[in-house]
Amino acid sequence: MSENCTHNCSSCSSNCGERKQESLLKEPHKASSIKKVIAVVSGKGGVGKSLTTSLLASYAQKRGMSVGIMDADITGPSIPKMFGVSEHATGSSEGIDTVLSPSGMQLMSMNLLLDDETMPVIWRGMVISGTVMQFWTDVVWKDLDLLFIDMPPGTGDVPLTVFQSIPIAGIVIVTTPQDLVKMVVEKAVNMAKIMHIPVLGLVENMSYLACPDCGKRIEVFGASKAKAIAAEYGIPSVARMPLDPKISQLADEGRIEDYDGNALEEVFAQIQKAERK
Repeated sequence: MSENCTHNCSSCSSNCGERKQESLLKEPHKASSIKKVIAVVSGKGGVGKSLTTSLLASYAQKRGMSVGIMDADITGPSIPKMFGVSEHATGSSEGIDTVLSPSGMQLMSMNLLLDDETMPVIWRGMVISGTVMQFWTDVVWKDLDLLFIDMPPGTGDVPLTVFQSIPIAGIVIVTTPQDLVKMVVEKAVNMAKIMHIPVLGLVENMSYLACPDCGKRIEVFGASKAKAIAAEYGIPSVARMPLDPKISQLADEGRIEDYDGNALEEVFAQIQKAERK
């Protein structure tokens, strides 16, 4: 558009409307090979997004897929802890190498780069977004069928940068059974629509507690709203994750890969169907 534009298109010969929109997608590291990228998002914190990412990745790994997790929650990284990984990531002038989980899953997280994992990362948004992009452009992801990105909550700098710069095949939204849920999910869905990224599934974490004696489902935080919300916004799959002390114990012990459950099966089926962007 000319600096002297009068916004009167009828008298203009610049043909601005015929210009093609430039892609903002960034190429991954030249040595990386990634077939499909899935982002796991939430409209608010504390809903179990990192847990869902870990369980989805473990589910895929157990089914013979080569899987990686990019922990894009720079200020609150928790992926290494869940997988029992504490060694530092290494690299050279050729790039940064991922750290492997016990099952061979490729991981990259800010906590794998810090000398002290308890030290806070006190950075502004642009620096955080730049670091996430380095996880894409400078890290070598080797022969991955699936790369999961554990996103920070909300719709701020990092989600915007990731959605614009990385070829996301689809997103999975994580939420909890509360009245605030609909508004939070709606924000995430609308952002995905604006960025032209399909929503593959809705995971309702802490959806119910299974009675250890009779197996009855007790909806501790109120009746589930997941299926109704998914139907309203055209989300093709729903998963209801239980309140299960075993999951928490395995995550705390760094053994999340040992969890064996099929609650995410329907969502995983949609991930498999998603077309590479």
